[in-house]
Amino acid sequence: MTDNLDKLFKDTIKDVYNAEKQFFKGMGKFAKAAQDPGLKQSIDSHRKETEGHIERLERVAAMIGIKPTGKVCKAAQGLIEEGDEHLEEVESGPVLDAAIILCAQKNEHYEICSYGTLIAWAKQLGLKNVVPILESTLEEEKGANEKLSQAAESKVNQEAMASKVSVK
Repeated sequence: MTDNLDKLFKDTIKDVYNAEKQFFKGMGKFAKAAQDPGLKQSIDSHRKETEGHIERLERVAAMIGIKPTGKVCKAAQGLIEEGDEHLEEVESGPVLDAAIILCAQKNEHYEICSYGTLIAWAKQLGLKNVVPILESTLEEEKGANEKLSQAAESKVNQEAMASKVSVK
């Protein structure tokens, strides 16, 4: 049972570690299904960043004396399942690209929330050495979210609106 902030912090590191691993796999599916070249490139680029996020979490875990494994992030599991549903139910093209952005941004917002909270807790716990590591990842998550918004607003949403493709 988690009964103090230190344990909650460590448990959340494990949770986010698992989420990053699940999202990494999910991004592969999104990149394969995306039709818009810019969207595909953004997903591939963030997928490479995610490898670094996983490595950073492994480093943080070592610094605080835990193994980052052993927990399944149920939130990430649900978001991945929702993404899989869209990949199955929406025909390939601009509407699917819009759905991919929706799902990817839900993932990013989960991560932004998680990293922001972990940073606040690390400061509270006096873990000054892990704060910059977590902050680097938070900034990359925010950047990925911004790129997805730009793709949606500059092109994908307009193309989806003009498309006659419907949900199956």
